[in-house]
Amino acid sequence: MTNINKKDVLTLGDNNKYVVVSKISFENRFYYYLADINEEKNLMFCYEDNGDMVVVKDEEFVKKNLLPLFFEETKDMLPKE
Repeated sequence: MTNINKKDVLTLGDNNKYVVVSKISFENRFYYYLADINEEKNLMFCYEDNGDMVVVKDEEFVKKNLLPLFFEETKDMLPKE
């Protein structure tokens, strides 16, 4: 897997299809915010390592480092008041 971009659809090892909601760069690595196409509550954060998608399981790392960047990347998608 290379050149993964927003709105791309990926099939992961669990055989579910995910859409790439957002993509950010952090510490020389691309991270992806994925949403399961069939189960909208099934969300995950991943990065690519040697062609495989690796799920980020460290919730503190996600909260501290990734969520602020993903928010900044996607804030234009939020409804305006």
